[in-house]
Amino acid sequence: MKSLQISSFKEYKEKYAQSVENPEEFWSEIASQFRWHKKWDKVLDWDFSKPEIKWFEGAKLNITENCLDRHLEKLANKTAIIWEPNDPDEESRHITYRQLFVKVSHFANVLKNNGIKKGDKVCLYMPMIPELAIAMLACARIGAVHSIVFAGFSSKALASRINDSECKLLITANEVYRGKKPINLKAVCDEALKHAPSIKNVIVYRRTVEPTSMVEGRDTFWFDELQKVDKHCDAEIMDAEDLLFILYTSGSTGKPKGMVHTIGGYMVGSTYTFSNVFQYDKNDIYWCTADIGWITGHSYIIYGPLCAGATTVMFEGVPSYPDYGRFWEIVDKLKVTHFYTAPTAIRALARHPLSLVEKHDLSSLKVLGSVGEPINEEAWHWYNDNIGKTKCPIVDTWWQTETGAMMISPIAGITPTRPTFATLPLPGVQPVLIDEKGNEIPFENAPSEGRLAIKAPWPSIARTIYGNHQRYKDTYFSAFPNMYFTGDGAYRDATGNFRITGRVDDVVIVSGHNLGTAPIENAIDEHEAIVECAVVGFPHDIKGNALYAFVTTYDNIEQPEDELRQEINDLITKTVGAIAKLDKIQFVSGLPKTRSGKIMRRILRKIASNDTSNLGDISTLLNPDIVENIKKSAL
Repeated sequence: MKSLQISSFKEYKEKYAQSVENPEEFWSEIASQFRWHKKWDKVLDWDFSKPEIKWFEGAKLNITENCLDRHLEKLANKTAIIWEPNDPDEESRHITYRQLFVKVSHFANVLKNNGIKKGDKVCLYMPMIPELAIAMLACARIGAVHSIVFAGFSSKALASRINDSECKLLITANEVYRGKKPINLKAVCDEALKHAPSIKNVIVYRRTVEPTSMVEGRDTFWFDELQKVDKHCDAEIMDAEDLLFILYTSGSTGKPKGMVHTIGGYMVGSTYTFSNVFQYDKNDIYWCTADIGWITGHSYIIYGPLCAGATTVMFEGVPSYPDYGRFWEIVDKLKVTHFYTAPTAIRALARHPLSLVEKHDLSSLKVLGSVGEPINEEAWHWYNDNIGKTKCPIVDTWWQTETGAMMISPIAGITPTRPTFATLPLPGVQPVLIDEKGNEIPFENAPSEGRLAIKAPWPSIARTIYGNHQRYKDTYFSAFPNMYFTGDGAYRDATGNFRITGRVDDVVIVSGHNLGTAPIENAIDEHEAIVECAVVGFPHDIKGNALYAFVTTYDNIEQPEDELRQEINDLITKTVGAIAKLDKIQFVSGLPKTRSGKIMRRILRKIASNDTSNLGDISTLLNPDIVENIKKSAL
């Protein structure tokens, strides 16, 4: 949406000042450029002490009318989604806005025919195919709430998410290939549904020709369901604060957090940030390499780009198949202008011969983006020099599942960039640094480092944790009064640029994915040979961070350590998912604990990171001698 875009650094400073001094006026101007059935009674009502946040209260809309219907007059024949399959020999799919509108409406009627109505929860466990986008938009079309689970999670993780949100319908695919590896998604679903009684029906998209096990009376095929209904479906009129989706993210306890995002504010926030940060123009081809199972895919593959009338690329495969030039082959083939990926991917690709890059024409690229974790300087320069040819601004974006949209980021070609820095807050975002005593560090003290908090609401902030508002309050609003605590640390330079320094709680960002250590530890503890364990993150050249477990076993265990390591990782894969596998497992005689029994993880983080020069005061430990033993046997 060109009308939303900031066009100069001077304008950015003016808009930012307006957004802080008069946020209601600022966001009202932005929101007025969307399609509403009824305008809001009040732009913003908030109280962080409860916490309660409401944006555009009283307004009526449907987000799919902003993604689809309103584009039909001028953009009907424009490509909305370009789908690139896992196999480069398989044909791409180009879906126009009119075609997507019809497909979404058609499948929305399938949902209704299966008894789904406004407010019902629908779980999607699907590969990166257009039908995933169609299904999520179809849910929004009729006012159902989608809960998308990344199709790499285990059956146990899938079941826990279905049960928490009490989903009535599950949509999946029979099978998918990741590179050369076939993955039977339906089998994972069948196992999950042994422990998820709320699911009444399963709709299966036949992605491959392999035979598919179907449960009579419960399971039906996508294509068969389409034959039962017509293609016209009016959009359900929703309140701005109605639920749009629930998306689960890892927490520092074993139970995943179902972050709740509502329609109006999320739509405005995701679209405004997409249009501005990327400076998208009408003929651009935009590609975010994330999976839609994560918030990046929700906000910056589907809702933000489609609301802005963009052409968005969906990629089913992996960057290494058939070789490590696949990303660049697609950029060349589609003439991609905007490329948004994770530092993990950049580091992995940088390890391979530059000839894989140089054989492809990347001259179409205008903007590069980074998401999921702080980007290190070496990766930033490789990306800048070899992919952007030093001509493309890099937008290093910081945000979270909980924030719904980008918070701190350069605006492409407008904000001066600095390697490894997310730079400046976007309009409407008021970040502050908090010291160890809980006091705000004034800007005059820059450069400075502290914990990153936000002192005022923004439209796309998650409204609660599904079914547990107290946990939402305790997790995000209890650390510092009347502020949202991000869980991250940050450094601020003398010009106000922010660099995110990483998590300060028991969540580790691995390859851009937030992994709570508690569910991984719970999985390890299920092994009959294990007494207890502690999992921490440590720096990794490719993943950014990797997982390191300190494990104690029973004295009578004679099993070879390598065999035990394999069994532990197999257990984690089965219980949590392969993304949570451990890179290092160190068997120790004990763990460093305080006298109250709390494991001193900061010591373990230092040992895992091979930084043992200053472990701080360990005299308060119940067993200080154990630290030296762990150091000596460190991997």
